[in-house]
Amino acid sequence: MNVFISHSFADAKLAKRLADSLREADFQVWDDTQILPGENWGESLSKALDESEAMIVLLTPNSVRSSNIAYEVGYALGKQVYKGRLIPVIAAPPEQFDPGEIPWVFNLQQFQMIRVPNLEEDDEGLRTITQALKAVS
Repeated sequence: MNVFISHSFADAKLAKRLADSLREADFQVWDDTQILPGENWGESLSKALDESEAMIVLLTPNSVRSSNIAYEVGYALGKQVYKGRLIPVIAAPPEQFDPGEIPWVFNLQQFQMIRVPNLEEDDEGLRTITQALKAVS
């Protein structure tokens, strides 16, 4: 299954950790490190969204304010292939991020969310995300 990780640029380290873990579990993962210098970023992003079959949204104080994340989530919500395969992950400690901060535009409050307050160090959280993807694949 091709997986798209939606995240803020400021959370690239978290996204890379998650992508590496998913690749170890035999998922194909697109991330922005695959865009080469000189390539059209928008076209590469659109192609990756078209080719992906699942999306993990890393929700952090940075990402909920990102218009790019809102675009990616909106795209996934409108595409049948993503139905049941959009997995929101709250990836920030409760003292840094209140789920009430999630803008309505994300329309993710209707989804069961995975909470991994310390994704940088939480291997169990990575396993939970991987298991969720395996369950919907």
